[in-house]
Amino acid sequence: MAKSADAFRTISEAAEEVGAPQHVLRFWETKFAFVTPVKRAGGRRFYRPQDIAVLKAVKRLLHDDGLTIRGVQRLHTEQGLKKLIGAEAAALIEDGDIAISSARSGTGRLETSNLQQVLADLEQAKARLDAVLSR
Repeated sequence: MAKSADAFRTISEAAEEVGAPQHVLRFWETKFAFVTPVKRAGGRRFYRPQDIAVLKAVKRLLHDDGLTIRGVQRLHTEQGLKKLIGAEAAALIEDGDIAISSARSGTGRLETSNLQQVLADLEQAKARLDAVLSR
């Protein structure tokens, strides 16, 4: 029998759904204050749907977007959890009635045009390096 979408997940189920090993999920708990599964007696972890959304966002930021742990921490500090995980998952978190702390410093915004310019510069540099290496 399959669990409902709102059911809590064990760490093994969460790890499978997120696509990261269990020890990595435990490690992320030590590095990111916003990764907070429910802990029952004996320290057994249970992950709510919103916890899974947060873990998937952390994995995406670290593995797909190439941010460092400190980069993800800074992004959370500057923009808050809602921005960190995106609009779709933020609705899930609001529905789950969990508290979201989003301390802000300065403007706390990454300008899309600046990021696009950096990406273009990096792509040009890569093209030049590829040309040199192919000689």
